[in-house]
Amino acid sequence: MSDIEKFFKQAAMQVGAGGSAGFVEVCIMHPLDLVKTRLQVQTTVSTKSTLDPHYYTGVIDCLKKMYKHEGVTSFYKGILPPILAETPKRAVKFLTFEQYKKFFMFGSSHPTPITFSLAGLGAGITEAILVNPFEVVKVTLQSDKSLKSELPSTWSVTRKIVRENGLGSRGLNKGLTATIARNGVFNMVYFGFYHSVKGIVPESKDPLLEFGRKVLIGFTSGVLGSVINIPFDVAKSRIQGPQPVLGVVKYKSTIGAISLVYKEEGYRALYKGLLPKVLRLGPGGAIMLVVYDYVYHFLETRFN
Repeated sequence: MSDIEKFFKQAAMQVGAGGSAGFVEVCIMHPLDLVKTRLQVQTTVSTKSTLDPHYYTGVIDCLKKMYKHEGVTSFYKGILPPILAETPKRAVKFLTFEQYKKFFMFGSSHPTPITFSLAGLGAGITEAILVNPFEVVKVTLQSDKSLKSELPSTWSVTRKIVRENGLGSRGLNKGLTATIARNGVFNMVYFGFYHSVKGIVPESKDPLLEFGRKVLIGFTSGVLGSVINIPFDVAKSRIQGPQPVLGVVKYKSTIGAISLVYKEEGYRALYKGLLPKVLRLGPGGAIMLVVYDYVYHFLETRFN
């Protein structure tokens, strides 16, 4: 087999494994992503009543009020854009990570933690550019507190965004720099920690213990990435979500949004949605990496 054939074969397996990992993760963890977005777009400049059906004091309160006022199907609002995006997004993430890893080895025979981190950063930036339009639509849908029967479709929301604001930085690519910062930082920590620690902690011959080892390292990777990149995620949600005053763009740039949130609401506001984010991306990070590893191994065994 030639080098070109070998490359495309490996790339196809990476795409298949990455797409499978993304699809499984988003189907399981989407409700927590929605709760995270609801908490992040909610400002605390003015005091609101806890009886307000659209004011949430935490994860459980948000889930209870959504179930009561919007129905159980509201937990999956905005799921179509990530489902449409996750297969190519995760495929691109894992495919480009492998290519960036080769690039950042700088001629060395073995990758180092720096190699993994820089490759993760590159993969995160690449994935962010691809997925940002889907994120804009997803956040718009997730921020809508209408009943399921009144909720506009994914396609109508997309058309409205394009019609009113175009494809640029005010429309379908709103918040691109925040998405790049969020995804870049997360993947730098996520891949850097996972692959570095996985190489240190010895493998187990017991399949169950080996599964547990990968899950634990993947979970920790997801938690660390979430804690470190959360301020960029808050900025992204504020920029892409509904503005506090209709017709007035309050949150414009990534650094500007972070500074404004800190100034008006304090540093804790920069960590809004951290609990549902950790609850999602901790196990979600484990799901992705474990599914990827096992599917890739299956494909490798099947086709080799």
